Amino acid sequence: MNRQNNVSTIRITITAVFMALNIAMSSFGIPVPGGHLYLCDMVICLAAILLNPFEAFVVGGIGSFLGDMIFYPLPMFVSLVTHGLQAVVISLISHKTFKHNQKLASGIGVTIGAIIMVVGYTLGKTFVYSTFEYAMIKLPYEIAQAALGAVLGMILCWRCGIHGLFRKYTEFQGQMITEHQ
Repeated sequence: MNRQNNVSTIRITITAVFMALNIAMSSFGIPVPGGHLYLCDMVICLAAILLNPFEAFVVGGIGSFLGDMIFYPLPMFVSLVTHGLQAVVISLISHKTFKHNQKLASGIGVTIGAIIMVVGYTLGKTFVYSTFEYAMIKLPYEIAQAALGAVLGMILCWRCGIHGLFRKYTEFQGQMITEHQ
């Protein structure tokens, strides 16, 4: 097994763990008047900051699709597109802009990702439920969920040190693989 295969295995495993967390977080929410706030956006934001755009799409789009398919199937295609696009945009901005200031780049990324999530779900709910009024009633909850997910994702990544652990672990594994060859 060469270094590339080992590094790929590590990345696939990390992506799968984030995807499982996304599915788990979409199974329950924080009850609020008029609905629930789900914490899957926190996982999507965190994963998208750390992972490349394809891996972020798998976590955000496919993970949300599967979570909805299991727990609440009506909006599963809305989740696939909305959370998938959200994750890809966050990842692209986090990795391709402001390379000298990754915190700023990821902050901009999760902000734009939150806007994508709110707009996507508002349009999606209008289409799925065939009523604009229902989507407007749910709009404040979408905004709260997107903001909560963005803030918690940033806190976990930067304040709690997950970004540093992720970098250290993936670089350490790459070095170990090189030494064994």
